[in-house]
Amino acid sequence: MPTFDLAETPLRDLNQALHDVTAASNDTAFEVLNPRGAHAVASGVDAPVSVDIRGSVGYYCAGMNCEGTVTVHGSAGPGVAENMMSGAVFVKGDASQYAGATGRGGLLVIEGNASSRCGISMKGIDIVVKGNIGHMSAFMAQSGNLVVLGDAGDALGDSLYEARLFVRGEVKSLGADCIEKEMRPEHLELLAGLLARAGVTDVKPEEFTRYGSARKLYNFNIDNYDAY
Repeated sequence: MPTFDLAETPLRDLNQALHDVTAASNDTAFEVLNPRGAHAVASGVDAPVSVDIRGSVGYYCAGMNCEGTVTVHGSAGPGVAENMMSGAVFVKGDASQYAGATGRGGLLVIEGNASSRCGISMKGIDIVVKGNIGHMSAFMAQSGNLVVLGDAGDALGDSLYEARLFVRGEVKSLGADCIEKEMRPEHLELLAGLLARAGVTDVKPEEFTRYGSARKLYNFNIDNYDAY
């Protein structure tokens, strides 16, 4: 297992080594020591590697991740897993604002809390937050699933498209065009699978409320002008 100590080795060397991994590479498991809040750690991974980061990171950790499995044994700054395409990112601590922003695929699991704008403009990513999320989360979320075991802040799902939001706790307020929706059998099945993938075994899908788009803002309507 290649080990990179960022107290001694430049971050550029780590990211270059990750970018150099090919299908024929023998080294596919990496360990990162002393990240000390560095930015863009394991950014742009494009291979089925695993990366264990022993500590907290700054902004855009695991951004644009494709196929990799990145685990942050600490907390993450803004934009963790931003624009992720596939693979998985696990944050053992808390995540700052816009976690999983614009993500197109893959799974992001946050063991602690996530700050504001979690899942903003998500486009297919699955996000599971075991704690609470901040305000304006899932703003303009287009597709994918956001699962929150705790509470959600103000304006959840503002200007939502077709992403599905599942919240177990309280929602402070819903954003424009976001409404509570019926939890049908197919949603319970979907949610059960997401919880299992995130390692959640002590919570039942029936304990969640589903939220989605009222579909009133898809096309301009003069009667709804004050909601735009």
